[in-house]
Amino acid sequence: MLLLLLLALTLCFPPNLCNGNAEISVLMDIKASLDPENKHLTSWTTSGDPCTGSFLGVACNEYLKVANISLQSKGLTGKLPPSISGLKCLSGLYLHYNSLTGGIPKEISALTELSELYLNVNNLTGEIPPEIGNMSGLQVVQLCCNELNGSIPSELGNLNRLNVLALQHNRLTGQIPRTLGGLAMLKRLDLSFNQLLGSIPMNIAKVTQLEFLDVQNNSLTGFIPNGLKRLGNGFSYKNNRDLCGAAFSSLRACTNLDVAMINSLEPFTPTRNTTVPRNIPQSASITPQCHQTDHQCTSSSNLKRVGIIAAIVTVIAALTVTTFVALFVHRRRKQKIWSKSETPDHRFSMQESSRTSGNYACEWDPTQKSPKSTCGFCVELEPKSDSSLQSFNLEEIESATRYFSDGNLLGRSKFSAVYKGVLRDRSAVAVKSVSITSCKADEAEFTKGLSLLTSLKHENLVRLRGFCCSKGRGECFLVYDFASKGNLSQYLDVEDAKSNRVLDWPKRVSIINGIAKGLAYLHRDDETEKPRMIHRNISMEKILIDEQCNPLITDAGLLKLLADDIVYSALKVSAALGYMAPEYITTGKFTEKSDVYAFGVVVLQILSGQSNLTGSIRAAAADRRFDDFVDKNLEGKFSESEADKLTRIGLICVNEHPENRLTMEDVIQQLS
Repeated sequence: MLLLLLLALTLCFPPNLCNGNAEISVLMDIKASLDPENKHLTSWTTSGDPCTGSFLGVACNEYLKVANISLQSKGLTGKLPPSISGLKCLSGLYLHYNSLTGGIPKEISALTELSELYLNVNNLTGEIPPEIGNMSGLQVVQLCCNELNGSIPSELGNLNRLNVLALQHNRLTGQIPRTLGGLAMLKRLDLSFNQLLGSIPMNIAKVTQLEFLDVQNNSLTGFIPNGLKRLGNGFSYKNNRDLCGAAFSSLRACTNLDVAMINSLEPFTPTRNTTVPRNIPQSASITPQCHQTDHQCTSSSNLKRVGIIAAIVTVIAALTVTTFVALFVHRRRKQKIWSKSETPDHRFSMQESSRTSGNYACEWDPTQKSPKSTCGFCVELEPKSDSSLQSFNLEEIESATRYFSDGNLLGRSKFSAVYKGVLRDRSAVAVKSVSITSCKADEAEFTKGLSLLTSLKHENLVRLRGFCCSKGRGECFLVYDFASKGNLSQYLDVEDAKSNRVLDWPKRVSIINGIAKGLAYLHRDDETEKPRMIHRNISMEKILIDEQCNPLITDAGLLKLLADDIVYSALKVSAALGYMAPEYITTGKFTEKSDVYAFGVVVLQILSGQSNLTGSIRAAAADRRFDDFVDKNLEGKFSESEADKLTRIGLICVNEHPENRLTMEDVIQQLS
């Protein structure tokens, strides 16, 4: 009897088969394929345990089965192996922003527990396996920005839980499958920048959950369904061959021939079968029981063995086994390993983001003056007719910045961080992330401030392209044009005269002129465009340089949107660097003349090439001893007459008495 009891316990609590043998073996094969040179996945070892956090990017569910692989932006250069199908309990696969090659193996369809598949921004080739249509749990499929070819499988129309399908920037051909119009849960469909032909299926307009459809830059023809008009800015269709539609003013009206062609295609019969074949082998259609013990997930044969032994064991043995099982399950549930239903903090989930932040699923109610309450702090303004302002969603921001990777970080302060980003149209931007706690508390005031910033249009101001505010993340993101040559502070204190950071004289003169024009524009009161505005925080760090060496003033008006303690912190830095006008210390107020003072400091810094304007440098400037004042890295290659004029302007602007300083309009006149 005792032997039978021990045998039963051994079978009920076997060694961890998933982690000890099967899954470890699968993970090591995946490592060899994804990272053939073993540069990035060195923590994956045969002696390790992936459920202890020792395997980079691997997480397990509460039953100690691998449920998540998050290896985005890890520099992987290999291929996605067919053996990944061995991780039967995988619910999230995140391999985006790498350099993976090869095709998507059809064996991936065995991952029937998978809900999120991110393979975007790699170098994947070949066709999209139609077998993916068998993965009934998929909610997000991100395959954009690869080299995939062939047609879009009609079998994708079987993914009834699908929320997001992103296939943009590939080489896909053929027609848009009509089966996609049967995806009742679909919210985002991006097919842009491919080589798709034919018309937009009529039934796609009937998908009530659809919020975003992008088919631009294809070769589509024919009638655009009127129902897509409801998407507003969420529908993009430009740069196609010959689209028509009565509901879209930018398109030609449809002719009888167009209507006849549409009628001949409805109902459309795709080249592939529109439904999943019902004669799928039984082994392929069984969903793994990933909420049972490990040996049950791996093989059903152990169940039979347990059943046989259980029939032999006495009532006392069964009672003992039951007690052990209860204790085992209780102990496992107390562990803090997240399960499939518990999204971890360290990774991005499309569904979680849309639910908590309201950015991705935000709807604009035209009957209200502010976004719906379900949007949280998702700020979406209705742009003016002459405005190019965009309202970005969180997915676009995270995708553009490679999920805020350190490689894209341009700079960080106490209240913000700036990342380089690349939008879907391949344009470069700078994304400033600001904590919501750093902003003014009143949403109406914040929205009004953003509206004012978007009205600023000048060649010497950085253009604000759009924004996104997420209450879920607790951050606001301001999206600006990207300035490729950094800020002016990078061109100060250069020790090597041969360095490419040494600006020649004509560039210095041009930069000073550009800064003056930008500030004069801010100070000007133009009721038809914008009110008078004071920058408040001019410094070399706030002046960016674009590819043509034009100066671009950034952060104009931003301080008015920030909380008082953040503003005070920023001003302390400005004062320490010598940009603060002396009267601010006594009055605590900003005027145009305080901006002029900071401009004068910038002029003297540009001429001298020094960030620290010491007493000797200022004395040399006052005495016009240019050999001691003008940047020695110029090696005497400058115009003394221009140097004299610019030095005089700079010194007048830093006069201690504001009434003795020039206005920016005066500066413009003297420079010209």
